[in-house]
Amino acid sequence: MLELSPLDKLTPSEAFSSERGLILYTNSFYNALPDAKAIFSADQLSDYASVNSVSTYIQKNGFTPVQASGWAWSDLRNINYFLENNKNPNVPVAIRNNYTGIARLFRAFFYYNMVKKFGPVPWYNKSLTVDDPDLYKGRDTRSLVMDSVLADLNFAVANIKDTKDATSSTITRVVAQAFKSRVCLFEGTFRKYHKENVNNTGTIINSDLSASSVTWLNEALTAATFVMESGKYKLYNTGNPDKDYRALFTTENPVSDEVLLAITYKNSLLKYHDANYWFTSPTYGPRMSLRKSFVNTYLNADGTRFTDQNNFNSIQFITETANRDRRLEQTIRVGLYKRSDGTIAPPDFNYTYTGYQIKKYTLDDKTLDATPKNYNSIPVIRYAEVLLNYAEAKAELGLFTNTDWIKTIQLIRNRAGIVNSAFPGTADTYLQTNYFPDISNAALLEIRRERGIELVDEGFRYDDLIRWKAGQLFTTIVDGLYVPQKNTVYDLNGDAKPDVAFVDAVPSTKVAGVVYVVVNGTSTKLSNGTSGNLITLANVETAFPERNYYYPIPQAQIVLNPNLKNHPSW
Repeated sequence: MLELSPLDKLTPSEAFSSERGLILYTNSFYNALPDAKAIFSADQLSDYASVNSVSTYIQKNGFTPVQASGWAWSDLRNINYFLENNKNPNVPVAIRNNYTGIARLFRAFFYYNMVKKFGPVPWYNKSLTVDDPDLYKGRDTRSLVMDSVLADLNFAVANIKDTKDATSSTITRVVAQAFKSRVCLFEGTFRKYHKENVNNTGTIINSDLSASSVTWLNEALTAATFVMESGKYKLYNTGNPDKDYRALFTTENPVSDEVLLAITYKNSLLKYHDANYWFTSPTYGPRMSLRKSFVNTYLNADGTRFTDQNNFNSIQFITETANRDRRLEQTIRVGLYKRSDGTIAPPDFNYTYTGYQIKKYTLDDKTLDATPKNYNSIPVIRYAEVLLNYAEAKAELGLFTNTDWIKTIQLIRNRAGIVNSAFPGTADTYLQTNYFPDISNAALLEIRRERGIELVDEGFRYDDLIRWKAGQLFTTIVDGLYVPQKNTVYDLNGDAKPDVAFVDAVPSTKVAGVVYVVVNGTSTKLSNGTSGNLITLANVETAFPERNYYYPIPQAQIVLNPNLKNHPSW
């Protein structure tokens, strides 16, 4: 039997003459998926994260097109070349269409990411050569590009095989539908909340696309409904609300009940990532943590709002984190959290600036903290996201009912151990005041709360704030836990051992095991002077002007192709 050449020497005739060749070629598309770090580090620029510096993108006058990046097109050419050549009549049409569907799904993935970042971009459905004049064309309209993306998605969901992949590592029809729900929700809500558009000269113009938002939201709803009715996936729920959520992010094999697509890592294959090292190093990672204002949005375990009590911002850490939504204790270090060797591990201010130290992706084995050897697989698409997409699309269309609530938000909250999670009767004023002042729909506010909590640190928040036109949230203060008094030692987790002190200066005589945090009154301070919520990066002036909703095309690319234009404010 004639064997195929090695993949790096696969000839066109071999690639397109059999299903094996098509598999080998389309496997290359998966390289475009994000790796573990790209996922767990993506939300550094968000309204709920604290890191060691303020992104230049939101610093006042801190960013220009010279610093821009990401204008890369090689993945697209690889896809288009496949689409042009997958026409061998010796391969059955259904097989060819399956792999064409996968290719078109990845083309939609490529353009979705480009449009999210840059707004309208040039649309190419062919593999360009060096002498093709289209290399130097300008932006196409957003409608042309995204309508083409939708056509690709529709072909994909109609033609990709419908067999579930128990390894959560390949594209199937249900995976394509789930991804379609994500893309269409983004585009539908973007068009609803952004009354402006970008034309092919890069100028933001008053060209309202909101009328077409209904079409996109209905497409999102249809795609999410397909996934929900397929019966192939469900929320992972063993009845243990203290462990089920975090298990999705710490197991070696993806939890295939809920995880539709994952980036897999394995000890046996020596394939690792560095989540422990990134989250528990004072220098390698940015010491990413959550902010107090976001932690406030986690409900109490009985379903009541934590922020309905008058003193919610002045409750000490050990008390405020008790009896809350169980996802909180599976996302950050709280209570008597222990590492695998039995040692109690409170929040460590060597690794956190706010006190809300993320553990969602880290393994309990602390020997991994100083080496990139994490082997836990990382979800890319989860069933919980699909439920949230369904709920949000319905709410934005004005169709969300109590029945929808029960099969989406209530299901997710029940997995988190929340009782009394009934359909909301009134809008949460905390969410309105601190996050979404223009939203009065009580259910939509709760859906947004749920999306933030359930998908925290999974790379969604930046995109969500962009599509909701909530860029002002990028500039909110970076707040941390409540400190009753400066120059006092505190036990954060209730193990009767002191953990931290917030001081004017590090004392000459230190208490063993205590991390001393210098509160200098400029970059780091307490909200009330000698007490209050810890505030970090307080001396950096931030801004999010209208132009920032569209990342600039790198200046070097505009020099190469003058037909590409940035918004004049860039």
